[in-house]
Amino acid sequence: MGRIWATLACMGLGTMAMAQSAPQPVVIELYTSQGCSSCPSADKLLEKLAGREDVLPLSLHVDYWDYIGWVDTFAHPAFTERQKIYARNIGERMIYTPQMIVNGTTHVVGNRPMDVADALNTAQDSAGPGRIDATLVGAALSLKGQQIDPAAGPYIVQFITYVPQQTVQIMRGENAGKEVTYVNVVSGWNHLGEWDGQGVFSAVVTPTAPEDEHAVIVQQENQGAVVAAARLR
Repeated sequence: MGRIWATLACMGLGTMAMAQSAPQPVVIELYTSQGCSSCPSADKLLEKLAGREDVLPLSLHVDYWDYIGWVDTFAHPAFTERQKIYARNIGERMIYTPQMIVNGTTHVVGNRPMDVADALNTAQDSAGPGRIDATLVGAALSLKGQQIDPAAGPYIVQFITYVPQQTVQIMRGENAGKEVTYVNVVSGWNHLGEWDGQGVFSAVVTPTAPEDEHAVIVQQENQGAVVAAARLR
């Protein structure tokens, strides 16, 4: 997990250009833990969502259940802090797992499929016209905004690295003896800078392992609403 807040570098990621041309996906952040007995069903639900092109599901593993007997192999305190900021934004004092955050604004218990479906449908129905065209050539990332309101900015551009699938045999804790498959496991989350959503935003991004995939999220400051997102494949 040492790559999460790595210094931006100027090499790696290959030389192929990758661009986003499909409609903007709805971003779903699942806050989960290998040590939480209620989480495997939410992890399974995220696995189903991962097959959809209109959704960008991301699995962020938190560390606050590590004390009960099993240290989550994907957890990072930065993800716990990110979840805390979301809670503060809506006046909540507690955080929990499994929780899904939809497009940065809607909070849903992550193992309730109907509630998740309702939140996803609402996000799609209320989606604004904003979108980005994103291109990654080597380590050079370029974003071009389309119909993103500069008056609602500034926006924070975030570059996410994730592993498409990993299976873990959990030996202790509440899920002892279970083998759980996790999808889109976030291994890196870098803030690249502020942007008004207009013109072209350029940045140099961190080299990652060949098996990683990448995405870009444009979000209002202080973890507000997600206004645009793109996969980079």
